Amino acid sequence: MHEFRKCVQRYNGNHKVKSFSCFEQFLCMAFAQLTYRESLRDTEACLRSMKKKLYHMGIRSNISRSNLAHANENRDWRIYADFAQVLIHIARELYKNDEFCIEPDQTVYALDSTTIDLCLSLFPWARFRKQKGAIKLHTLIDLRGCIPSFIKITDGKVHDVYIPDELVPEPGSVYVMDRGYLDFARLYTIHLCFASFVIRSKKNLKAQRLYSHPIDKSTGLVCDQTIVF
Repeated sequence: MHEFRKCVQRYNGNHKVKSFSCFEQFLCMAFAQLTYRESLRDTEACLRSMKKKLYHMGIRSNISRSNLAHANENRDWRIYADFAQVLIHIARELYKNDEFCIEPDQTVYALDSTTIDLCLSLFPWARFRKQKGAIKLHTLIDLRGCIPSFIKITDGKVHDVYIPDELVPEPGSVYVMDRGYLDFARLYTIHLCFASFVIRSKKNLKAQRLYSHPIDKSTGLVCDQTIVF
């Protein structure tokens, strides 16, 4: 609560707010996320069905779609972005000793994106195709605990290869990516930051094998080679 209040005060979130505070908004949206609600109407109906329990959750105001919509549209999103980083830091501490499929000494991250289709008539700013709207959600996940460490929402036309420019590589960590992120200058930047990467190659990659290293094939590894382009 102390950290949440600090985030609210940082952006003056409760200025002139008489009811439905930032904390109540956070509780409603967290409930919607955790219970897979599909709309504000759905969220409102579920919360109102448990009206007697809302006070004990910390929700003192009346829940309505207009309250939720107004708060989501007008409150500073940075309040919740900052608080998310606080929660991520807490979660990473909790999961740091959990068992992993392998036991690497480094932190392992997976970077990927997903395209989310939108109705072009409702979201005209999200033009993706001639008659189709979409955004891209780019996510960097800490695989120990599946905790998102970086999220960026972009236009649906933004190519994945530009997203590593937004990251600050963590020294000693490993980044796992698909071939959409294959750009040697950007991968070399990760190397210069004392981090490593695992990535799939494209079909037109031209390379020659210099050395083959001994491996244990029982681990599922096919080969370990040093190559030159």
